[in-house]
Amino acid sequence: MTLGFAGTAAFAVPALDALARSAHTLRAVFTKPDRPAGRGRLMQVSPLKQRALELQIPVHQPLNFKTPEACETLRALNLDALVVVAYGLILPPAVLGAPRLGCFNIHASLLPRWRGAAPIQRALLAGDAITGVTIMHMDAGLDTGPVLDMREIAILQTDTAGSLHDRLAGLGAEMICGTLDALAAGRARETPQPQVGQTYAEKISKTEALIDWREDAAQILRRVRAFYPSPVAETRLQGVQLRIWQAQIAPEEPGAAASSAEPGAVIGATAEGIDVACGRGRLRIERLQLAGRKPLLARDFIKAQRLTGARFATP
Repeated sequence: MTLGFAGTAAFAVPALDALARSAHTLRAVFTKPDRPAGRGRLMQVSPLKQRALELQIPVHQPLNFKTPEACETLRALNLDALVVVAYGLILPPAVLGAPRLGCFNIHASLLPRWRGAAPIQRALLAGDAITGVTIMHMDAGLDTGPVLDMREIAILQTDTAGSLHDRLAGLGAEMICGTLDALAAGRARETPQPQVGQTYAEKISKTEALIDWREDAAQILRRVRAFYPSPVAETRLQGVQLRIWQAQIAPEEPGAAASSAEPGAVIGATAEGIDVACGRGRLRIERLQLAGRKPLLARDFIKAQRLTGARFATP
């Protein structure tokens, strides 16, 4: 088939690579316009655009698809299908109906659970045991279209948003190739999404990364895992930002000080980690970063920072 591809974030790159190796023809890539980023505000290209240029696939960057010119650019390609992965722009009905067979999305959840912008982080924050990838025929709703394929994977206790992102991106790349082959052969089947079990994965805000030490240690750990590698969970030490890159639940010890310590209090600092009292249980910080410094293992951090009697701020 003749395909177009719409994507922006790094999650889309494995799928683009897989389709470039397939028997289908990639005629064009659509991605969001370049934007300034970093302290120097230099123009930055998306990971998807960078890879498309390396593959020598023509790239289009409409501001949106609300103009007749953008829609005409798409229609002129005479596509059989448009694959959409982590694009970041809403596609109006005129675009959804432009390819002969329609538009097909790779979504990083088991729909209808976690429709929306941040399904990976929301699954981790909720403590879900499983997640997966859904291939969906897009309609005018938000991740509401019929399902062509769905596969689940277990969320590991060691998973972060970064590791889960990479596993799901690879799985989605594999699945979309099978779905397109089935479409080309006329054997693809669509199933409407269930009308129960719908949840919405709102976009992550930086304010959510601020740790409330009154929460259970298990919930705080989920926050650390969900916000790595971005925006990274954080707290305050004497008014200074302290980002928590890696942690685990500290083992409880009979008669330990954690039972009476105020949430946020440092109750131990060794080469194994920095133990902090929580609303229930305690968290062991293993890797952390003061504002303006590089990330350090706890054993190196405590060599330069006095933590005796310290307490991390609670909102």
